[in-house]
Amino acid sequence: MLELLRIRHLALIDDMELEFAPGMNVLTGETGAGKSFILKALNFLTGEKMSPDLVRPGSEKAHVEALFALPEGDLVLKRELVAATGRSRLLINDSLGSQDAIRDLRPSLLVHTSQHGQQKLLQPAFQAKILDDYLNRPDLLQQRDTLLRELRDISVRRDALRDRARHLEDKRELLEFQQKEIAKVNPEHGEEETLETKKQELRNQTAVQDAIDSALSLLGAGEGGILDGLGRLERIMENLRRILPGYEEDTEAIIEARQALQDLAMRLRKQPAGDPDEDSLESIEARLYELAQLKRKLKRSLDEIVDLQKEISENLSFLDSCALDLKQLERKESALLDELAATLHQLNPLRREAGNALCAAIVHELKELGFSEHVHVRFDFRPVPLHPGREDCMEDRPTMMWIPNPGQPPQPLDKIASGGELSRFLLAVVGIMNRKETPSLIFDEVDSGVGGLTLNHVANALARLAAQQQVILITHWPQLAARASRHFQVRKEVRQGNTFTFCHALNGLEIRDELSRMAGGGDQGIAMARELLQQR
Repeated sequence: MLELLRIRHLALIDDMELEFAPGMNVLTGETGAGKSFILKALNFLTGEKMSPDLVRPGSEKAHVEALFALPEGDLVLKRELVAATGRSRLLINDSLGSQDAIRDLRPSLLVHTSQHGQQKLLQPAFQAKILDDYLNRPDLLQQRDTLLRELRDISVRRDALRDRARHLEDKRELLEFQQKEIAKVNPEHGEEETLETKKQELRNQTAVQDAIDSALSLLGAGEGGILDGLGRLERIMENLRRILPGYEEDTEAIIEARQALQDLAMRLRKQPAGDPDEDSLESIEARLYELAQLKRKLKRSLDEIVDLQKEISENLSFLDSCALDLKQLERKESALLDELAATLHQLNPLRREAGNALCAAIVHELKELGFSEHVHVRFDFRPVPLHPGREDCMEDRPTMMWIPNPGQPPQPLDKIASGGELSRFLLAVVGIMNRKETPSLIFDEVDSGVGGLTLNHVANALARLAAQQQVILITHWPQLAARASRHFQVRKEVRQGNTFTFCHALNGLEIRDELSRMAGGGDQGIAMARELLQQR
């Protein structure tokens, strides 16, 4: 049960607090007074989105808080909306909560029925949901949904396998050609770089040996070599310095140069330049040429070709194993279809039994709501195949049909139901479907299209509902408002140039005056208000 609702800085509401009572709580007021903002606040609090432009001008945030009294204890919800960003924050019992968490809680807190619900009632899918909820076999429904989901997954996987197989089969010759060409060469990642490095090393060895040989040839001690020439020059300078003084230093320099070059020659002879293998160099050149030819043929880099080799192998392996994979999927699909057929074999007759019981309950409620004693409601079931080729996988899909008057053929609700009839139909269904739960029921002008004596039937039905669980009703009819345990008046006022929406819990004469206003005012309105208050 909703005990307390506080709204701050939302649209025309500055600060509003409502204490709800058990039974029926009624919100009344002129059109446009702001009743819808109260419902928007409740919907926002229980998970729905809200536009940031609904934050009251001049405020940074809108706040909505509520206290629910539940069998397991009190529940406090708080949610705020930031005007600047549109972001919101939710607290559940003072702990941060998620949108999913509050959406899971919502069915046990509130059931909001509005004119939009009338249109949903016309949809076969919604009618099927009503029946399945009444059936109360969530295990069978969950099993059916799980099997259908798995069957859809298999169908998607099978289509993907077949599409890929068709695509690759068209390319099989090219793939096999590429695989054969790559296998001939059998390249490896980084092979080109390794060969180029080795080739350069071999070339460097050749260049070093040529340089050593040339240097030793020039330095050679034989006739014509540098060392031989220096030796002769040394002897000449020795004779010269004996005759002419002053050439001692020059002679010493020549001796030092000859000794230095002799040391150089010795070191060059010991230099490990290596012995270049011409065959190795030729094999490297041949391998590089082979790799270059493969790259030109396949129009890819060597690393891409190595990766392509793996991809081709996987694709050809896929083509070879695809038939087996499809066979396995077919066996799994057949087993799932057998399970689905068994599930539907249980579900379909139970659905029909539940449909009869639900229709009987709806008819009883409709008669209480002023429908003809001859009104009749039934579900027509149409077998729908859930999988092609499997006649044992047929699901009975329900459509709600009704006969409001004798002599008329049964027709779907959307063919003949008026707005007032739909309002009462929805009220009947909501009352039946929520008897096993204890959420607060919110009716937003569910009396639309209803008038005259029928209003009394609607009022009685709402009163019966309110006797077993909390009802929050927005109405413009005094006949309904008079049944309230607590009556709130919503009004709009302009103060100092600003517009505000206020909500006030009425007492005593205030209730009479509001009912009188709703009845048209004047002496006639007051008389009707007094009569309604005496009757409740």
